[in-house]
Amino acid sequence: MTYQILEVDVDDPRATSLRAHLDEDLDRRYGPLNRDEPAEVAAARIEALRVAPDDVVSTWIALLDDEPAGHVMLRRLGAEWELKRLVVTSGARGRGIGRALTHRVIDRAVEGGARRLILQTGAPQPESIALYSSLGFTPIPVYEPYRATMPNSLCFELRLDPGPLDRLIAQS
Repeated sequence: MTYQILEVDVDDPRATSLRAHLDEDLDRRYGPLNRDEPAEVAAARIEALRVAPDDVVSTWIALLDDEPAGHVMLRRLGAEWELKRLVVTSGARGRGIGRALTHRVIDRAVEGGARRLILQTGAPQPESIALYSSLGFTPIPVYEPYRATMPNSLCFELRLDPGPLDRLIAQS
């Protein structure tokens, strides 16, 4: 079985479906941890996790035998570049799809002039943490908008090499 990666609009129905799949998975993983929290904390967390379509730089999906199998987005978070909403369906895991999607995000961030790429995840997602660590992402303190509602998040950064023109300017 082979897969292909396509750049799509943020509102592509396949992308929307994969994000719904991710939401179900995250609810299963994090729901028990958040069960007893006050409603206002839950609402604030939902708002912190919201991704405004206008902030999305790019959205990619992976198709495995023409079926949606993975998704990721790159967004601008103020001056930062952030990897968001990476998901690989359970039946498609172990094929390198998550790694390939993450590489697309990294490449686009570099093309856009990013000096680093950041992301937020949590301990209930050990496979994500393993992937990010294997790609050179290193831990950083929890950043906004996650500090107040998800202080136990695990956040990471990947320092990106400057492009050839930037290196020439720096050397002069």
